[in-house]
Amino acid sequence: MEHEDNVSRVRPLVLSTAPHVFDGISTQKIMLNVLIALVPTLAASAVIFGWRALLVTAATTIACVLFEYLWCRLRKTAQTVGDLSAVVTGLLLAFNLPSTIPLYMAVIGAFVAIVVVKELFGGIGRNFANPAIVARIVLSVSFTAAMTNYAAPQIASFAPGAAGVDAVTSATPLAPSAPALPFVDLLLGVHGGVLGETCGLAILLGLAWLLATRTITFTIPGVYVGTVVVMSLLTGHDVATQVFSGGLLLGAVFMATDYVGSPTTFKGQVVFGIGLGLITCLIRFWGNMNEGVAYSILLMNLVVPYIEALTGATPLGGQKRKLFGKKKAEGGNE
Repeated sequence: MEHEDNVSRVRPLVLSTAPHVFDGISTQKIMLNVLIALVPTLAASAVIFGWRALLVTAATTIACVLFEYLWCRLRKTAQTVGDLSAVVTGLLLAFNLPSTIPLYMAVIGAFVAIVVVKELFGGIGRNFANPAIVARIVLSVSFTAAMTNYAAPQIASFAPGAAGVDAVTSATPLAPSAPALPFVDLLLGVHGGVLGETCGLAILLGLAWLLATRTITFTIPGVYVGTVVVMSLLTGHDVATQVFSGGLLLGAVFMATDYVGSPTTFKGQVVFGIGLGLITCLIRFWGNMNEGVAYSILLMNLVVPYIEALTGATPLGGQKRKLFGKKKAEGGNE
């Protein structure tokens, strides 16, 4: 009888696919951590660029949530707005726009991000690239003048003689004609640019939160920024300007680390980060554009499947996956 009781208490063997261990984390919790990490950048953009920064952010966020809600209604599928991914996309899109952009253009960007890049490819987890990055590129190509109309900061610069700065438009520090700025201005974001890329200190605070909550690892941001630092030193460019101006920190922390568009293995993430840094520097140093972060992230998003195939672990007793073609069967041909 005792033996029968012991057998009845044994849990049955369940066969299933990986993953086999769950830690209770959900998409909503991950997105909430990202939203918390974005709060310092949102606050900094409001201080630097004024109420218009909050208006643009509200427009993109509301539009992204509304487009996702309407898409689910149209498709008659379960609502996904509760996972907060559309809110994150709305904030990231706003952080890639100047405060002066007309609101209808911001709404168009939200449509591209949610409907075209995300939902048409199957929803969250199936998009081929970061939605906010693709939307920024589409808007940059379609509305170049509006996307490069950067407002000057509304807080005082620490640079000598900066009191007479134009309060309407301002060039980013990456522009060839832009004067050199002190490191404090670069760190605090007292210069022209899009909403989320100017204040390096706020982005670093967000990075600290993401690392503390283990939402991301340091591999991709560290390798990405490290590659830009090395390339800047080798080519004679100012390291502080290259790191703390433009979209490098914003892209490295919040968009290059997107779970869907980045490799899963350590080796893959290193290759991914090096590729991001090289493409960014090639565009910045020898291209016709001052900035290259958005294009580097998009291009590397597209080659992630190949990076995964080359750097993925070999299963025990199995064969390493091939980049092209099928495995060669024993005694057979390709």
